[in-house]
Amino acid sequence: MIRPNTHFAIMPTQISPIHGYIMIQLTNLSKSFGGQTLFKDVNLKLSPGQKIGLVGRNGSGKSTLFKIILGEESYDSGDVSIPKNYMIGTLKQHLVFTEPTVREECALVLPEDEQWNFYKIEKLLFGLGFSAEDLEKDPMSFSGGYQIRINLVKLLATEPNMLLLDEPTNYLDLPSLRWLKGFIKEFDGEVILITHDRDFMDSVTTHTMGIQRKGLRLVQGDSYKYYSTLEMEDETYEKTKANQDKKRKELEEFVARNKARASTAALAQSKQKELDKMDDMEDLQNDATLSFNFKYKETPAKVIFRAEDLGFGYNPDEPLFQGITFALEKGKRLAIIGKNGKGKSTLLNYIAGELPLQQGKLDFHPSTTFAHFGQTNIERLNVKSTIIDEIASVNKDIGIPESRSIAGRMMFSGDLADKKIEVLSGGERSRVMLGKIIATPANLLFLDEPTNHLDMQSIDALADAIEDFEGSLIMVTHSEMLLRRLADALIIFHKGGAEYFDGTYDEFLEKIGWEEEEGAAPKKKKPKINHKERKKLRKAVIQERNELRKPYTKEIKLCEEKIEGLEAELEAKNAELEKASNSGDNTAIMELSREVGLVQQEVDALFEHLAIATENDDEIVAEYELKLEEIDA
Repeated sequence: MIRPNTHFAIMPTQISPIHGYIMIQLTNLSKSFGGQTLFKDVNLKLSPGQKIGLVGRNGSGKSTLFKIILGEESYDSGDVSIPKNYMIGTLKQHLVFTEPTVREECALVLPEDEQWNFYKIEKLLFGLGFSAEDLEKDPMSFSGGYQIRINLVKLLATEPNMLLLDEPTNYLDLPSLRWLKGFIKEFDGEVILITHDRDFMDSVTTHTMGIQRKGLRLVQGDSYKYYSTLEMEDETYEKTKANQDKKRKELEEFVARNKARASTAALAQSKQKELDKMDDMEDLQNDATLSFNFKYKETPAKVIFRAEDLGFGYNPDEPLFQGITFALEKGKRLAIIGKNGKGKSTLLNYIAGELPLQQGKLDFHPSTTFAHFGQTNIERLNVKSTIIDEIASVNKDIGIPESRSIAGRMMFSGDLADKKIEVLSGGERSRVMLGKIIATPANLLFLDEPTNHLDMQSIDALADAIEDFEGSLIMVTHSEMLLRRLADALIIFHKGGAEYFDGTYDEFLEKIGWEEEEGAAPKKKKPKINHKERKKLRKAVIQERNELRKPYTKEIKLCEEKIEGLEAELEAKNAELEKASNSGDNTAIMELSREVGLVQQEVDALFEHLAIATENDDEIVAEYELKLEEIDA
């Protein structure tokens, strides 16, 4: 029986190290699926040593792009170029181990004539923390984190040049996730990574690439740099479009006023030709995202509840936890963390009253009202109900209009809100459950892995909503980003038990840490730099960065100043043009039209220069930010 951890299958290609040139190149690649265009005319050149985080909304085509690179999926047009003997390794989910021992399982990837030559396999296994005794054990007897290591041994034995990783963090516990993070950082090759865990991605990648509006955009730096770059580009596009729309309207009005006059017909015809040559700039289409706003119910309580000597076990002789004592104050955010299968969700459900009380005491303040998001709750959705009815069922004070509004915020707008639960996917049912939580007035939230099935933007929106919520929170999560951002107290399952820790996640790592983090991938030793030398190096790097930025920052400032002046000039000349048109002064009309056209051309050119200069400046900042991080490491 496969455990409920994430497992991976390995898909090796031919083997040989490649260095010094473009590794993978996509040229004008297009792919449609089910009548929907996923991406069109995308281009990519993967350079040596690049580790790229691939982002995009659910369904945008990220996994499809992986399959195309691996040759598992066809494409409509374009070209995929991979150097001869360039080995691509991928970790895919849903692996079933077939061999009785770790050694034999790992040996499956060896060439047929080397199946019993275990030296290479054993060396890798020992390097990843396995003992000699472990090699004879059943692969299924290990934790999820060590199962990942088994699969990585199988992958590394094929000596890949590149790794394609599709959601490798799914269902991993925190110690395993932290180990995998260290491994990817130290991997000597190229990586493309898909994950909704922003903190994980940003910690291991050098570049961020996204599928956005059916195109592919690569930016040096983390996901925040990527999205800020997109935001800046969108802003520039909107300004350019606004200028063009304004110019188009002025030309259309001029043609309409003057085409019928004999004296101005020729000029009107000239303006019409100018109109016909103008490129159409479409409105930007932004993807829908989830919107959260938890309903807070007032409470006079300073302490929401007290827990005393809590203990529970499905088998009384093998308790999952015991002796847990703490008080949850109003506004306190408690996170339950630890390895998979140790009892985190059980403890959450135990406190929420989903399980019978075995040991200890729970004393809730009479005003405490909670909303509970958990896997068991999702399973209890009425499959015959519509989304609207299911959301409305939790609160008699909200009607259909508000329920429909909440459904829309969960990305079930219009007729989608009338779909029945039975036809929804697991991810869609999770969104319905989140909608029910939003509709419930509460001062205590129970959230069990709430970010499952959510993309980055939705996770950010959820974190924002939790931060704005005035009530208390108990949450099970494997996201270090959420832990660092939200948790101010912890219950940690480790060292064979569970304990309450009154502090942040970083304080826990500093004071206690995970005992499971031995056997991690060896880190490259860096020479120690004293404070004086570090300060000197930082100063030199910052000076070098500022010198490189000077021409671009100067150009940016100059372009912005010129654009501001020219836009004011345009406004004045257009006013004069309108006045001349109304008075029938053909000479003035012709001269002013020529001047307006020249000024507008200059404005358009300046916007292009501004965009290029800004992009170049951003790339320098990102490059030198990495250098400064290396100095500070």
